Amino acid sequence: MSDIFDTGTTFKQLGLSAPILRAVDDMGFTHPTYVQAEVIPIALAGRDILAQSKTGTGKTAAFGIPVLEKISRTKT
Repeated sequence: MSDIFDTGTTFKQLGLSAPILRAVDDMGFTHPTYVQAEVIPIALAGRDILAQSKTGTGKTAAFGIPVLEKISRTKT
């Protein structure tokens, strides 16, 4: 399953805030999956996304993390 992770990219490089980075780290994740590395920056830019990837590759987090980031930014 390690072949799904983009070990050349960190979550910090994706433009996430410190609180979201802490939460991701607390969950034990150090590198995003390939789909997350592609989708998260696009979502944070407010662009539409259509992504397809196999089951278990992190699609839910790829869409959910940017949603949480947007909510977090509007509350501060």
